Amino acid sequence: MLGLAVSSSSPAVAARCAYARAGVGAAGSQNITDPTLGPKLLDLMAMGLPAPDAVSALAAATPNIAYRQLTAVDSSGRTGAFSGERTLGRHAAAHGDGAVAAGNMLKSTDVPARMLAAFESAAGALGGRLIAAMQAGLDAGGEEGPVHSAGLLLVRDVTWPVADLRVDWSDDPIQGLKQLWGIYEPQLEAYVTRAIDPTVAPSFGVPGDR
Repeated sequence: MLGLAVSSSSPAVAARCAYARAGVGAAGSQNITDPTLGPKLLDLMAMGLPAPDAVSALAAATPNIAYRQLTAVDSSGRTGAFSGERTLGRHAAAHGDGAVAAGNMLKSTDVPARMLAAFESAAGALGGRLIAAMQAGLDAGGEEGPVHSAGLLLVRDVTWPVADLRVDWSDDPIQGLKQLWGIYEPQLEAYVTRAIDPTVAPSFGVPGDR
């Protein structure tokens, strides 16, 4: 499973910044966001470039890259990150075993490292570990201003995201995302099963989604 979580003081952050492709990798495009860069990172990794090389290649070929911040992890767990010289405010990135964290407009440059430490120490499913990392980042100071949106995107062994959860505007979007994951996680397998073979899929009460 591959995925990422993202939060921002801006609305609907996951719609512009979060990208993942089954069997390929996950990519983030943030700061003064260019939504075309996430899919381009995934295309480069699908062609066989490791995540750090994909990030470097895209950064070298992209106009206005000084305003962008990129992150990527490939299906082998290799990570890449880039922060242009015009990245806003305090910014930093941290790399670990199969994970990378980055941010801008941060209260402290320690925030990504704290996120990564929380991710690596958390147990359980990837979605919960990513949310634990987001909470750790918030606890470490988070952004300079209040966070208003958050999202979680997960891919696995099918061509569509197995989870695409978003809190597009809230006073506490990370807690809202945690609550959403708590509702969705127990049903994730059933949604995958019913898409593949509805004749054996379990039924459960979701109005409008039979």
